[in-house]
Amino acid sequence: MLQKEKLASSAFPIPSRPWPREVVGAAGWKRTIEEIASGASDMLSLWSDGAWVYLGVFEKDTVRIVSFDCGAEKSYPAVGYLHPPAIRLEKAIRDLFGLEAEGATDRRRWLDHGRWGLRHPGAGPETAEAGGDPYTFLPVEGGPLHQIPVGPVHAGIIEPGHFRFSANGEVVVRLEERLGFVHKGIDQLLQGAPIDHAAKIAARVSGDSTVAYGLAFAQAVEAALEIEVPERATHLRALMAELERLANHFGDIGGICNDAAFSLMLAHCGVIREEILRASAECFGHRLMMDRVVPGGVMADLTAAGIAALRALVERIESRLQRLIAVYGDTTSLQDRTVATGVLDPRLAAQFACGGFIGRASGRTFDARKAIGYAPYPSLSFDVGSATGGDVDARVWVRFDEVKASLQILKQVLDRLPNGELATKVDASRAEVCEGASLVEGFRGDVLAWLRIEKGVIRCAHLRDPSWFQWPLLEAAIKGNIVADFPLCNKSFNCSYSGHDR
Repeated sequence: MLQKEKLASSAFPIPSRPWPREVVGAAGWKRTIEEIASGASDMLSLWSDGAWVYLGVFEKDTVRIVSFDCGAEKSYPAVGYLHPPAIRLEKAIRDLFGLEAEGATDRRRWLDHGRWGLRHPGAGPETAEAGGDPYTFLPVEGGPLHQIPVGPVHAGIIEPGHFRFSANGEVVVRLEERLGFVHKGIDQLLQGAPIDHAAKIAARVSGDSTVAYGLAFAQAVEAALEIEVPERATHLRALMAELERLANHFGDIGGICNDAAFSLMLAHCGVIREEILRASAECFGHRLMMDRVVPGGVMADLTAAGIAALRALVERIESRLQRLIAVYGDTTSLQDRTVATGVLDPRLAAQFACGGFIGRASGRTFDARKAIGYAPYPSLSFDVGSATGGDVDARVWVRFDEVKASLQILKQVLDRLPNGELATKVDASRAEVCEGASLVEGFRGDVLAWLRIEKGVIRCAHLRDPSWFQWPLLEAAIKGNIVADFPLCNKSFNCSYSGHDR
């Protein structure tokens, strides 16, 4: 056993950039789990390629990638046994690859609803009857209680997800989610795909974060192949990322206020969001800027007219922002709905390494733009908002802070936008097997990308949406609130169904 551990801990022959991959045996894997569970480090993700399992860990301003060979037993020591945020990821690995987490306490299927017509599509799929699997929700005892099922089809243009409320009158005692309805098989679609085609798949994991996903995938490819991105391209990427962030935050602020029956804010924020989308189309040729970020650089340049349009956009937003902030903060009926509603305990935010405005509203100030420091953000000056209240109100104020930060960033980038090339050619003919990873800040939080490249194609990849660690926290935040406040809490989180289900 000691010899096996020694061999497993030897240097892994595949180059992994920018963070070397550690290969460990059972003892090393368990030590990593214990470090995460103790709070000494944060779990970024848990994934598999069908033979190995991988843990992404953030520790001391850097990232570690730890891997474990599941071997002939097709199993690995469970992470969720000590660290609950890993439970849903373990279930996804089991559904996709058939690998068992030894010691797992929840073995219900997660992404696989029994309608694929096969099992374990990532590892020699087994044919199965597509009839649907029963799903047992956790029991709730005590009385008088009743259950309220909501979804998966909702009363609006929204993706599917099922919510099972256990309530005492109007008070929510427990919320349990059932997701996976929009699983698209992203991992399988990426396998064997040429890099340029794989980039398009990655950009469609969650449409409202297409720039963030495109950037995360591109940076992982660039790290793996040691590609230097032109300075102009990194600045144009930042412009796109901040425009995406602005559009989504204004959409969210308006949507939250509308769910609190204050439609005036929805109207004003909706106008600003539309202006941002139109400016994005004018400057980069697409309202969502989809497929504009590519491995090696960008596909669209910014003209002098585009620079002028973005400067004018920033001025228009700044001229209206303080008035919107005052309307939100001074409207008593709105504050009555948002203050002390849907409180997320800071300890849970820390345990789940919750990113984005949800984490920052509960005291966790992590932001990949600063913590990882990818170009051009280390050269820019901006403030990351934070709060400790953890309620709907705090999540709105943090969004306002992020809007201010994005406006700061846009002005700085426009002032110093360098000349130069738009992209570095990606040599897809290299035969060397190599791995790359990246962590970028999307509007919801940090997006992780990891991939392995061989002979110009993607052999395996993993894309992790921040919603994986935010959906479970919504269950905790709604507890003790009334059922009627769920839409408000849900919108204040605004987790991605598509990004989670991928």
